[in-house]
Amino acid sequence: MRPLPALCALMIFLGLHLPGAVAQTAPAAPWSAPATTVVITEARRFTSGGTELSGTLYLPRNSKPVAAVVVTHSASSPLGDASLYDHLKAMLPALGIAVFTYDRRGSGRSGTQNAGGDFTILADDAIAAVQSLKSDPRIDPRRIGTWGLSQGGWISPLAASRSPDIAFVISVSAPVATADVQMIFSSTNHLRANGYSQADIDQMVATRKAVDDYMRGTASKDAAQRLIDAAKTKAWFKYLYMGETIKDREVSGWRREIENDPLTNLTAVTVPLLILYGANDAVVPVAHSVERLKAVAARMPKMAVHVVAGADHAMQMSVDKAISLDPKYDGTERADAPEYIAVLASWLARQALAGG
Repeated sequence: MRPLPALCALMIFLGLHLPGAVAQTAPAAPWSAPATTVVITEARRFTSGGTELSGTLYLPRNSKPVAAVVVTHSASSPLGDASLYDHLKAMLPALGIAVFTYDRRGSGRSGTQNAGGDFTILADDAIAAVQSLKSDPRIDPRRIGTWGLSQGGWISPLAASRSPDIAFVISVSAPVATADVQMIFSSTNHLRANGYSQADIDQMVATRKAVDDYMRGTASKDAAQRLIDAAKTKAWFKYLYMGETIKDREVSGWRREIENDPLTNLTAVTVPLLILYGANDAVVPVAHSVERLKAVAARMPKMAVHVVAGADHAMQMSVDKAISLDPKYDGTERADAPEYIAVLASWLARQALAGG
């Protein structure tokens, strides 16, 4: 049986744990001292579009309701316990802000059916996560927002454009370019960083463009498949980030992705919006993205854009470029750029979200 809301609030005020919740405590060493911030770690489930999704809430114990951040996923980090999100779990509760991470639909504890490249479904999942937190008396329902990196940085603004329940948006390393433009930029840099020739790069670009043209209905599937067949024997094929067989455009998730212009979703956001990029991001066309944002800045007074010196796509500064661009390390990223952490924390404080 779940405790009644009033009982929940009383238990929190008295410092008691809710059923199923675990408080993080200091090590039991004889020289240890009690931590100022005590974090309750609680497994949660919520339903979106008939699908049950699972996640974990990291909640700073507080005598009054706190703000909360729902994390939307990067393409390569679909699980809520991915290392990419560790910095949020560490820093936000210390600021008096709860963090909710969940397994993307079709991954981990969130079933086997994925969204098939439909960003609207993923955005609606984030909205459902926000709505599930609104009923928690420990969380201020007026101060729940979203944070997303890369693909998650597309999902978060889309969710905010579709729901009045989202109070703020943080978008990190999300290109303001369509997915096809971004992937050509990324794959080109992957090949260049790994020493491939210009001829290899040209072949890669031609292959990607042929597939994209088929998805738009301006070229044939057979012509695109022939280029894929020629490329799949190349050592650089893994950097193409495409399968060996092209799906029919009628059912392709990639077609839905390239038809989505993130600038449309961004300009529909009316709540405070922080957009962050790494100056050394080889995956996203940052300069192009910033120029597109400048063009709409006059009509988006609640938008702030910041480019972090020395940071890569995952807001890392300590990782060698060859490692950061190697697909086998996808999903192992850990944000560690001090400027990114500082800008994020100060922005949250200015929005009156920190401090419980």
